Amino acid sequence: RERTMKTSIVFLLCLSLFPGFSQGRVVGEDETGFAECNVFFPGQVPPEGFTEPFHVKICQRYNKEPRFATLYSTKEKIPLYSAFKYTKPAQNKEEKWLVEPQIDDPENDVLEMVHEADIVGTVANLGANQALTSDYVGSGYERGLLNPSLLNKEDFQMATYTLTNAVPLSPSLSKSWHRDIGRVVEQALVPHCSKKDHLYLLAGAIPSSVRVKGKVSVPETLWLAACCDAPEGWALGLVKKTNDENSLVDLTVGELEKQLLGVHLFKGNCGEDNQSQEKTEAILQAVSQICSGEQVGTSDNQEAKGSGLVRKVAGIIATPFVKLLELLIYVLVELVKFVFYFLWLVVKQVGGTVLSGVYSLWNGVVSYLKAISVVLISIPYDIGRVIVNIFLGFLQIVQDVASLTYKILSIPVGFVLHLAAFPYHSICAIPSVLKDVTTGIGGTFSLVIDATATLLHGFCYLAGHIVRRFVPKGSSDD
Repeated sequence: RERTMKTSIVFLLCLSLFPGFSQGRVVGEDETGFAECNVFFPGQVPPEGFTEPFHVKICQRYNKEPRFATLYSTKEKIPLYSAFKYTKPAQNKEEKWLVEPQIDDPENDVLEMVHEADIVGTVANLGANQALTSDYVGSGYERGLLNPSLLNKEDFQMATYTLTNAVPLSPSLSKSWHRDIGRVVEQALVPHCSKKDHLYLLAGAIPSSVRVKGKVSVPETLWLAACCDAPEGWALGLVKKTNDENSLVDLTVGELEKQLLGVHLFKGNCGEDNQSQEKTEAILQAVSQICSGEQVGTSDNQEAKGSGLVRKVAGIIATPFVKLLELLIYVLVELVKFVFYFLWLVVKQVGGTVLSGVYSLWNGVVSYLKAISVVLISIPYDIGRVIVNIFLGFLQIVQDVASLTYKILSIPVGFVLHLAAFPYHSICAIPSVLKDVTTGIGGTFSLVIDATATLLHGFCYLAGHIVRRFVPKGSSDD
């Protein structure tokens, strides 16, 4: 139960980190596998056992078509394997290295590999989950292709030059790996598969702890697994140790799976348990001849064996000159590439500066026109506001003058009215005053009389009280 919860959490994290899973190019660990690129696996069933959350399935598309499939490690920054079919090789083309935008930026709408130089600055976190050309520059390692371009045709060959198909290899090891794999596939595997379009190939790498610039893992082992899904089918594995560029060991797919620690490469083991012993021996003999540096013997090349000594001598004599010519061509090509790249940078920088200046000028013109428009529009409004303010000020002045005039005129008018009304109010007040005086005099006399009567009554009462106290009582007759 706890393990199921952890698995669910990891799956949700994968969905959040790589929402492009559902778009058929970078896909998750579900039953659709590599979507359109399932055709590069026998029975359309991809290898099983690669279950880490940083393992990303990529359907490598170029010119809107699927070209091969890759399982990429965003932790090691190298592919763990590339699955492809043998096609008749085309002439070598110029290397134009590509990257997968959605590995670093899942929200990006670019659904296939593109040239690295074309998306610099347009992809968020470019290089966070994959290796870039800058990781190899000055490192002493080459970008070694797991799916060699020499086993592909036209657009398929162009599609192999993606950094999600490359691992760090020394120049000599890269050359040895591509030479050996090319010869094994073309001379030992293809001739012994009755259905050429049913020859499925898996080229992979086992990461090591050594890292280029602390980022890209250098593989400790390179391997190839082949499956001929035909009536007389067979399966074969090859291993090359990176510390011995001349080594190339053949082994069964089962033995290879043990080295890959529990991984199952082909559905039903590609008939390995029932394959013809005679067919297997023929393939292993051809592989052995290739590993020993011999030309695989066929009815078409028997005549070449007769002149083998002459060719070897001529080869020994011509080798220094060929190597020198290759070096000169390489230096010339790199110089031309550098010149074009430098010119491209200059043009890009100048173009960027010019565009930036034009953009700034345009912004300035727009801002100036906007400011002028605002000023022109505000002029009628300001004039109207001034006129209204003048009119309101004039009305206020008229109102103040009228109010002041009214106040000045109201002073003498009130005084005259009050003065004229004085005699009337004075004469009319005489009867009221006389009445009040009479009432006051009458009240005074009445008060004096009442006070005198009261005083006399008091004396009488006092005298009576004294008499009753000091005069002896006599008979009732007295």
